[in-house]
Amino acid sequence: MTEAAIRPFRPDDAPWLVERHATLYARDEGFDETFGVLVAEILDAFIADHDPSCEAGWIAHVGDRRLGSIFCVRQSEGIAKLRLFLLVTEARGQGLGQRLLDTCTGFARARGYRGMALWTHESHRAACALYARNGWRLTASKPVRSFGRDLVEQSWEIAFR
Repeated sequence: MTEAAIRPFRPDDAPWLVERHATLYARDEGFDETFGVLVAEILDAFIADHDPSCEAGWIAHVGDRRLGSIFCVRQSEGIAKLRLFLLVTEARGQGLGQRLLDTCTGFARARGYRGMALWTHESHRAACALYARNGWRLTASKPVRSFGRDLVEQSWEIAFR
């Protein structure tokens, strides 16, 4: 695969992001349609209200072909939240996830955040391994019923030095 580039998110990326999240999570995780609805709500709120001085999203791509995404949004005073981290299947295992994570955390550090938090599920083993390798720590884990499935929800955090 040609080296992917990472560019800022644009509102016209939203339909692709909703569709890819909904399709891939239905196929790979058995999630129901409520997951795509949640992704659409997150993106609608970001487009309508995000503060570009401290919040951003990025799209990984090769030419016009989108491969993934990651977002940094304000969670609270001094803490950013990582959201909508996605790589299409064919882009996995090539270091692109690390590049997206570095882009997001680099932005958060540069904007003065003291750390970041994220919410995910235990079944996302490759992403969780990536977080752990990069100094994130698992802070909470609990069984839940979400998106039509029994899942183990996880919270992760990283403090910037």
